[in-house]
Amino acid sequence: MEQATTKLLLSEEKAKELFKAIEHKGLIISGKSEKQLCDEIVQIAKEDFGVENHWGKKIVRTGINTLQPYIANPPNLVIQDDDILFFDFHPIFEGWEADLGRTYVLGNDSLKQKIKKDVEAAWYEGNSWYFKQDKLTGADFFKYATDLARRYGYEFGNAIAGHIIGKFPHEQPDDPADLCLDVHPDNHNDILQFDKQGNKRHWILELHFVDRENNIGAFFEQLLTAR
Repeated sequence: MEQATTKLLLSEEKAKELFKAIEHKGLIISGKSEKQLCDEIVQIAKEDFGVENHWGKKIVRTGINTLQPYIANPPNLVIQDDDILFFDFHPIFEGWEADLGRTYVLGNDSLKQKIKKDVEAAWYEGNSWYFKQDKLTGADFFKYATDLARRYGYEFGNAIAGHIIGKFPHEQPDDPADLCLDVHPDNHNDILQFDKQGNKRHWILELHFVDRENNIGAFFEQLLTAR
């Protein structure tokens, strides 16, 4: 396996272990604010996993905030009984990025459980589809993701459906306004092309499904992988 792929998969596995540690410590509970849980995640990442750096915006979103896109800065909410919430965390392990998103449901609300299950199932469907493509623009991949959301009965909740990932900091476009490294409707470049050094690019698929009628959203994100 190519070295970069190996490093990225190792980073992702560590991020999954981090999320499991948070679950096992019983930290995802009602009565706690998003900020408090976010601070606890960062502390565990540093003390138990050696994570000194991470990137991204709001790590934890709960309740009505699960409808908000990545770019939004919704107010800090308190997790409620029977709530839905998701993590979007970007830790760096030994110089390699991870980008992991997971949804959690407190209680047994059937709609919340369903959207959580659906977004994960859809991600694996999208992962399989990606590796069957010989050519794929960012715009076409974004359209696939939004169509996927509709097929499952939801609205797609974000402005992008993924981006590249790599050794920190990952590759940046020459023009900061260029969307060539995002899964975005205005990216008409073939995202399967190699980078300027002739190296394979690695991509994250992030799915944000929104049910506006019931004011809930769910999120699932990780590295696209053929394994």
